Amino acid sequence: MKFSLVAALVVVLAVSHGTEALSLVKRDVQSEVDRIAKILNDMSAATQEMVEKVKALQVTNTAQTYLEDSKAKILPLVEKVQAEATKLQEQVKPFIANIEGQIRPLTDNFNAQVKPLTDKIQAQVQPLAENFQAQVQPLAENFQAQVQPLAENFQAQVKPLTDMMEKFFQQVMDQTKALLPPQ
Repeated sequence: MKFSLVAALVVVLAVSHGTEALSLVKRDVQSEVDRIAKILNDMSAATQEMVEKVKALQVTNTAQTYLEDSKAKILPLVEKVQAEATKLQEQVKPFIANIEGQIRPLTDNFNAQVKPLTDKIQAQVQPLAENFQAQVQPLAENFQAQVQPLAENFQAQVKPLTDMMEKFFQQVMDQTKALLPPQ
């Protein structure tokens, strides 16, 4: 592609050069050569730019093709793994049902044996709990009966003291306010 672009440019230059051959004699040859050299340099730079863009496009296309090929190779593998997983799941279902069928009688048997034991323990603990509550109830009431007068007596003795302290703090506040300058 690079060669064909250069060849096309050379042909265009040759044709334009041939049509201007007559006027070239009349003009300054050096200025025409410089102009043609500049045109060739510009065309060479443009050609180089085009080549780089084509290469970049080819790299992008190669990467895209690689991704598509990889995807095409992986998709069947993924589908195969999914199919195998489904098959395995279908194969395991009877085993799980069989294990569940074997364990269910064992758990039912265990529950049947344990239930009478738990009922028996509960039957034995229930009277103990009721007996304990019956014994503790009078003690709690007796304790409350003995503590109530003590608490009332303590409160009666402390009340005058708290009243006296309250009056004392009020006097201190009043005296402190009196010492402060008026605002």
